[in-house]
Amino acid sequence: MKGRCVYPGSFDPPTKGHLDLIERGANLFPELIVAVLQNPAKKNAFTVEERVEMLRRACAHLPNVRVDAFGGLLVDYLRQAGAETVLRGVRTVSDFETEFQMAQINRRLSPQVETVLLPASPEEGFVSSSAVREIAHFGGDIAPFVPAEILEHIKAGLSQD
Repeated sequence: MKGRCVYPGSFDPPTKGHLDLIERGANLFPELIVAVLQNPAKKNAFTVEERVEMLRRACAHLPNVRVDAFGGLLVDYLRQAGAETVLRGVRTVSDFETEFQMAQINRRLSPQVETVLLPASPEEGFVSSSAVREIAHFGGDIAPFVPAEILEHIKAGLSQD
């Protein structure tokens, strides 16, 4: 595929499912921007700066991936970043419905925006940030679900809950 692509999300915390999608997106596009959403209305486990730093560490092996943060409308960020493609992952039918609706809204707001939906890999399709937070909250082992490069940071951040 051509051009610059943006993979937006909250990544709170980044998971192996996110990294799988990032790696696959990096193979599809010449440049992939992983864009961490700053949403002041949402209480996150990690700050935007922490999430950006964790993603940079987890993606260090991918030369065509950069990590950034944004707030506001995604279509405005796409314009600013010089991108017209959005990458999103889908794990379930309900994910598809949500992402399909958001793709239509983004296209209405900015007609040149295209959205590419990738189904989650079977190995990581059940992994979610909320599941990682819950497992950590109850003292479970999150190592199978998060990139090794950032495991200790995530464990330390989630142990404060």
